[in-house]
Amino acid sequence: MANYTTLKIEISEEIAVISLNRPDIRNAFNEVMIAEMISAFRTIEKDDSVRAIIMRGEGKSFCAGADLNWMKGVAGYSYEQNYEESFRLSQCFYTIYTSPKPTIAVVHGAAIGGANGLLAACDIAVCDDDTVFSLSEVKIGIVPACISPYVIKRVGEYGARELMLTGRRINGKEAEHFRLVNKSLPSAEIQAYVDDLVSLLKTSGPNAIAHCKKLIDEVANNITLDEALSYTAHMIAEIRASEEGQEGMAAFLEKRKPNWVKE
Repeated sequence: MANYTTLKIEISEEIAVISLNRPDIRNAFNEVMIAEMISAFRTIEKDDSVRAIIMRGEGKSFCAGADLNWMKGVAGYSYEQNYEESFRLSQCFYTIYTSPKPTIAVVHGAAIGGANGLLAACDIAVCDDDTVFSLSEVKIGIVPACISPYVIKRVGEYGARELMLTGRRINGKEAEHFRLVNKSLPSAEIQAYVDDLVSLLKTSGPNAIAHCKKLIDEVANNITLDEALSYTAHMIAEIRASEEGQEGMAAFLEKRKPNWVKE
């Protein structure tokens, strides 16, 4: 694993924890963090020993959005430079969203602006009840463009209209109501909840999870219902015939744990 300057990576008991590590500025992201996030996810997705990825923030907040010093520089860019910088940010969210590993965002303190793209791109997002969320881009005359595909997937069109057009601040329970996060809990209960999620993920077939994520993406975003007839039949036939599928079905019929579950 590379040495990162803006992230802290810990791998233990088949779980990779990616921590945003700029606590002095509430983990605001810049071009370095964006590049390192892409690199970290692409490296971890190739590691067969990792079963799931948790993303969290060091210090008082998950992420305060874009680094103000970085934004000052971007403000002076040409259109072409702005496009290249924005495209890398879009790549960051897309890399998280398309990871074959299951991903969990654990959010606390604040998730402002682009931070919501990081958590929305994860499969599951959990937050502290006291977390403050805001899609505040319109307040400074810009739009939440690069994060919009992932936020809109989570909250739907009209939830996105309310949050993005007003830029208002909401707390964890309101974020759960909008479905921006899956669950909002008191801070003392979050770790146990995440541990339970991880335990469930680790009892599922690793390849099955990767294929299931691909299945959801294809059916939700890329194919028609008619096309799904063949696509889904091909996928289940492939999985049933695979080594993992054969082991899983045999374990079920023999009333034992499959070989990917550690005793």
